[in-house]
Amino acid sequence: MSGHDQLVLCLCELTRLLWKLLLPLVILCALLLTVLVLLVLAVRYWLQSSRNARRARDGRPTVAFLHPYCNAGGGGERVLWCAIRALQNRYTDINIVVYTGDLGVTGQQILEGARRRFNIVLPRPPQFVFLRHRMLVEPNLFPHFTLLGQSIGSIFLGWEALTEFVPDLYIDSMGYAFTLPLFRYFGGCSVGSYVHYPTISTDMLSVVRERNPRFNNPDYVSNSLFLSAFKVVYYCLFALLYGMAGSCSDLIMVNSSWTLDHILSLWRAPNRTSVVYPPCDVSAFLDLPLEEEVDKKCHSIVSVGQFRPEKDHRLQIRAFKKVLDRRREGPGGRESLKLVLIGGCRNQQDEDRVLMLRGLCQELGVGDRVEFKLNIPFEELKRELAESTIGLHTMWNEHFGIGIVECMAAGKVILAHKSGGPKLDIVVPFEGGQTGFLADDEDSYAEAIDQILALPPASRLQIRRNARQSVARFSDQEFEICFLAAMEPLMGTLER
Repeated sequence: MSGHDQLVLCLCELTRLLWKLLLPLVILCALLLTVLVLLVLAVRYWLQSSRNARRARDGRPTVAFLHPYCNAGGGGERVLWCAIRALQNRYTDINIVVYTGDLGVTGQQILEGARRRFNIVLPRPPQFVFLRHRMLVEPNLFPHFTLLGQSIGSIFLGWEALTEFVPDLYIDSMGYAFTLPLFRYFGGCSVGSYVHYPTISTDMLSVVRERNPRFNNPDYVSNSLFLSAFKVVYYCLFALLYGMAGSCSDLIMVNSSWTLDHILSLWRAPNRTSVVYPPCDVSAFLDLPLEEEVDKKCHSIVSVGQFRPEKDHRLQIRAFKKVLDRRREGPGGRESLKLVLIGGCRNQQDEDRVLMLRGLCQELGVGDRVEFKLNIPFEELKRELAESTIGLHTMWNEHFGIGIVECMAAGKVILAHKSGGPKLDIVVPFEGGQTGFLADDEDSYAEAIDQILALPPASRLQIRRNARQSVARFSDQEFEICFLAAMEPLMGTLER
């Protein structure tokens, strides 16, 4: 037998062997798939039985919000409480549940915090379900592959929430898109989402592709061609998974035109997506006087925003340093300016960040002209805004910017980052008039501050008037109208 014949014979025997193994392999795969499907159906049946028993006991449907940091003092929390208030005012025959990870406080203390920080009082107290594993979504738990780690952690946190309480309608109000398929397919719930900021965006991809160092793209990555290429692939794969998870939502609300563009490109559900601007307490600031600042001895620059890295308080301090450097010592010069940083601290990491910012102020020699106001009550916030001249905001691609709207409603001259929501939705001309200023780096911020302070008081007053009139579209009342209109199709599916 020739070598060629032997080779053909061996290939034939190998083919027969593989064919004999194929059938058992197919049967095994089918068996495993059947077991998996039965397991999913069993879990779904168990969870729905729990919901049906609760419905029989309560006699009314339940709407649940996942908001693990509901006791924080940011714009996302204001959206949560205004959304709950709107639903309770419109639908008196529903229960409201809030999944939270704030274990150190009671439900009553959380509601008191909402009243003190946001001037919001709910018609009826909601039920709080306290989750024990909020640390699974903490970014410091995942020093590398943070987006993926937090998303996987959110699935486990969502599972804890679902097994603790199965609602009829589930709303993700904090951006944990990977919990949506969990509640939809396992819990059998209708699901909706209010997206403040896409977990990943094309802007983030462009930062990595261009090897641009930022807070979410450290120098050791941007300086390496291999790591940058790897991160681009990682981001693209994650964006695909994120889009698949988000597309499970029956209803999608986004907070700005910028967020809308990104969510449409990722989740690809235009018929289920609408813009619902977040509620800003515009009316609470309308009683602040709007007059010419004649002979004002000291100008205060106020920043309102949580002490998170993306808010870029370092840019504010460095720009302020440049402004002071151009001024002489004494009255009318350096002593006539101060920077006030107002914001909430969610955790120890935020408090450590404040300490680093204080250290930066001392290092730059501006410590005597910078004040920090942490977790202050609403009335103190109003006082600070009343005394200020400029409202400062420096976050790149801020999704919206409730603090910006509040400053404009208070009649301050706003200076925000030339990107995201501020550029597209907020600091835009009103009836042909200017409503504020935009900048994008230390020099342009410093120049804009100098320009604002150099304006005649009458010119500043006109900008302030335009700004105050323009933000009426971001009021609590407008939010409630748009939110309830968006929610109506889902609320109509609930059996009462």
